[in-house]
Amino acid sequence: MTTKTIGQIVAEDFRTAKVFEKHGIDFCCGGEITLVEACKAKGVSLEAMGAELTTEKETPLDRSQNFGSWTLPFLADYIVNTHHTYLRENTASIIEYTQKIARVHGEGHPELVQIADTFQKIATAMTAHLQEEEEILFPVIKRIEASKKEGKQAAAEDMNLLEKTLNGVSREHQEIGDATHTIRHLSHDYSVPADGCNSYKVAFKMLKEFEDDLHKHVHLENNILFMKAGRK
Repeated sequence: MTTKTIGQIVAEDFRTAKVFEKHGIDFCCGGEITLVEACKAKGVSLEAMGAELTTEKETPLDRSQNFGSWTLPFLADYIVNTHHTYLRENTASIIEYTQKIARVHGEGHPELVQIADTFQKIATAMTAHLQEEEEILFPVIKRIEASKKEGKQAAAEDMNLLEKTLNGVSREHQEIGDATHTIRHLSHDYSVPADGCNSYKVAFKMLKEFEDDLHKHVHLENNILFMKAGRK
């Protein structure tokens, strides 16, 4: 296990994500580092981490979370219906609340202005990103999988399109993940100050929920869907 990447460990057993989340280890955008490297970076004992992972793996497995066993078309549809829908239903509200607290509390907490601006950029990037996945990437993955199921070779243009699109989408994941980490840093891990109003609390709660959902969303794509679809 020590030589496996964080992304591979979580892809094999999603229950381990709880352990990495507890220690602030990124298993989606930063999931390409090994367990040894992650422990060293966080100052966590490798033995202690291994014990925590083993304990988590011994908990009853929720078959609905066994994403690695799903077919790629089914997984792609799940991502759209669950994570893309979450984004479309919540992004506008997060923009509204972050801009509101930036206006009201920005003088005393100037980091709120940067948080609001950063999230607006994330939201703008996400709009084009989701469209590209739903209209180009996921359909080409489904076509390739259908060819495989029929025992046929996938069309060369589809394979080329897959490689080209995967490279761009993966790069966008990293950029969005970095921007989200910036918000976490600016907000001091979403800690509401003593003078924070209810809108302040709601904004930070929604930002944390956004990051939590993003981790699961990008993990399913980077570490399972894209890897199985042919990413090297």
